[in-house]
Amino acid sequence: MCNLINLAPGIAVLGLVIAGVIYASIKKQPEGNDTMKEIATLIHDGAMTYLKRQNTILIAVIVLVALLLGAFININTSIAYVFGAISSMIAGFFGMKAATRANVRTAEAANLHKPSSAMALATAFFGGSVMGLSVASLGLLGVGVLFILFGNPETASVINGFAMGASTIALFARVGGGIYTKTADVGADLVGK
Repeated sequence: MCNLINLAPGIAVLGLVIAGVIYASIKKQPEGNDTMKEIATLIHDGAMTYLKRQNTILIAVIVLVALLLGAFININTSIAYVFGAISSMIAGFFGMKAATRANVRTAEAANLHKPSSAMALATAFFGGSVMGLSVASLGLLGVGVLFILFGNPETASVINGFAMGASTIALFARVGGGIYTKTADVGADLVGK
């Protein structure tokens, strides 16, 4: 059993490599005409600007919670919390990059392969799989490393800090992402009218 635990970080890194390979294959697909490329660039730039702004604000929350955890629980839980938060931020970054790059390529695949939607579906699926693999791999990496360091019954509760950090970022991303999505929806309605 102990040998399997030691494999967790390596398997996690393999998952991140696979996500990178999928992302590279998405980037090789055609983007469409100049108008499609221009709109896709604007969407990508807007999404990344939003993510950067959100993460800038979240850093203050992470520091505050980490200080409270260090003061009232212990420093190891505080470190695990920060590690979890950073892992979640990285997963969000990878996911946003892949999703915004896959969007225009999905539309172009739908245009090129009419009436079949198989290529468009595959492109969209692989775009989303980068986020899924990133979340799973970074989670496995974090929990695996922390379990190796703190896997004793007396210190295993430190791993909860990792989960709390990752969940904090996921919560804010969900709320903020919903607001961002609604704003984009309203903007699209206004452009359509």
